[in-house]
Amino acid sequence: MQISTNPEFAMGIKCNRHLTHVGVGALLLALCLPAIALADGDAKRGQYLVDAGGCLGCHTQTDKGATPFAGGRALKTPFGTFYGPNITPDQEKGIGKWSEADFIRAMRHGERPDGANYFPAFPYPSFTRIGDNDLRDIWTYLRTLPASGRANQAHDLRFPFGFRFLVTAWKWLFFAAGPSPDATATSPTARGAYLTLALGHCGECHTARNFLGGPKSGRLLAGGIGPEGKGIPNLTPAKLKKWNDRELQDFLQTGILPDGDVAAEAMSEVVRNTTSKLVPADLAAVIAYLRSLPEIPDEPK
Repeated sequence: MQISTNPEFAMGIKCNRHLTHVGVGALLLALCLPAIALADGDAKRGQYLVDAGGCLGCHTQTDKGATPFAGGRALKTPFGTFYGPNITPDQEKGIGKWSEADFIRAMRHGERPDGANYFPAFPYPSFTRIGDNDLRDIWTYLRTLPASGRANQAHDLRFPFGFRFLVTAWKWLFFAAGPSPDATATSPTARGAYLTLALGHCGECHTARNFLGGPKSGRLLAGGIGPEGKGIPNLTPAKLKKWNDRELQDFLQTGILPDGDVAAEAMSEVVRNTTSKLVPADLAAVIAYLRSLPEIPDEPK
């Protein structure tokens, strides 16, 4: 058989070989992309951050044997009852079809993948401060959870609070998107501020609200009435100065007050799921931040 010496024929052979190599390379890259994406986040660190964020409490029913993070937890508020959604990787009932960008959009901007607003019972006004690397690690951990097919339960809200478009006006009044400058800070007080205000979102319960559900200016962490109509303690030094650091540390680890009494059930759950799991340096940072707050007296009853 005679082999053509036509330059164009020879070039075609080289191009076909090149395209074959490119095709194989592209296939290998496509196969590796999931592993590369997974490597971008640290699931173990993400689990610690999820604990620090108290995600288990809002996204898990109180029933014995309930599937963690499968949703259904009720939150009673003056606007009605909200139910935590399923955040497991189930493709239909959970967030299995979400991209990482969808997750970041939810946490940072309070928006669903379809662009609709989330109600601020989902504490994105605090979560928006979480740094990019932490969000990536949290997302990576959530992808490792066992998928649950538990269907989400519709919120039961009073008229007209069930209309999501109204949240746009609420955001304009009370919400500012963007990560916290303390997301990578290393000083104890700055780290404590980040853990308390961003990940721990303590201000969502421990800051008094106005009639629209927005935080009252100048009342950060000074207590008031909580989402279920119960009194919430003041976390500023106006109240905490009567406790020494050891007593406060013991409380955040065990839920036992200095006088031997125990925390109310809601706070006991926070201690059990969140503050007791903080490493010593982070626990000390939270205390340092709370000590740095201005003293704000309780609101008159």
